[in-house]
Amino acid sequence: MAESDASVVLAHGAWADGSSWGKVIAGLRSESVRVVAAPLPLTSLAEDVAALDRMLERVQGPVVVVGHAYAGAVIGSTGDGKVESLVYVTALAPDEGETVADVFYRAEPHPQAPVLSPDRHELIWLPEEAFARAFAQQASTQEQAMLAAVQRPLAAACIGVPVPHPLWKDRPSWFLVAVEDRMIPAETQRFMAERMKARVRTGPVDHMPMLTAPSLVVEIVLEAVREVESGR
Repeated sequence: MAESDASVVLAHGAWADGSSWGKVIAGLRSESVRVVAAPLPLTSLAEDVAALDRMLERVQGPVVVVGHAYAGAVIGSTGDGKVESLVYVTALAPDEGETVADVFYRAEPHPQAPVLSPDRHELIWLPEEAFARAFAQQASTQEQAMLAAVQRPLAAACIGVPVPHPLWKDRPSWFLVAVEDRMIPAETQRFMAERMKARVRTGPVDHMPMLTAPSLVVEIVLEAVREVESGR
């Protein structure tokens, strides 16, 4: 199978790292798609965008960027001209002047959602029990334990900064709405997807579909990749 002309760059969300995309990476590689995961420091929105941009500099040709959760704000803030389309995986997509917190707290939280607050270092950690209750309730016990063990905290500063003109206003976008997401209500996801005019796919999946329903995520990303290829 010939290698795809387009590459995929994945951006992880809060309380995760690039390994969260492992199953999706394997699925895309099996379809001969070049794919890398950008390591985000989760220290500030500006630093996370800079980290994504550094990864994009390393990639040749057209790119589909994919963001999960918080990273939706990151991929929407890049200015790299190689980005042809964006895929939001149960992600946050603030509009110009909005913050991540504005959209995250737009709707009433799920009853199982954790109460989040920064520690004395202004870092927000996810309580260990939240991985099984809300973050990845459809994952195996072993997977939940691994997520808790490797979690990376999110700096409070990341969610309080207004975003610039988002790239989704100028590029095609896809949005996976996770109906069983207990971190970002499906109502909020639909609101964002509709105002983005994204191509929406809906699934009965939790907040971590790249782990618990990777084939669905791969299918959506491949759709974006194939459209980029057909348009060149």
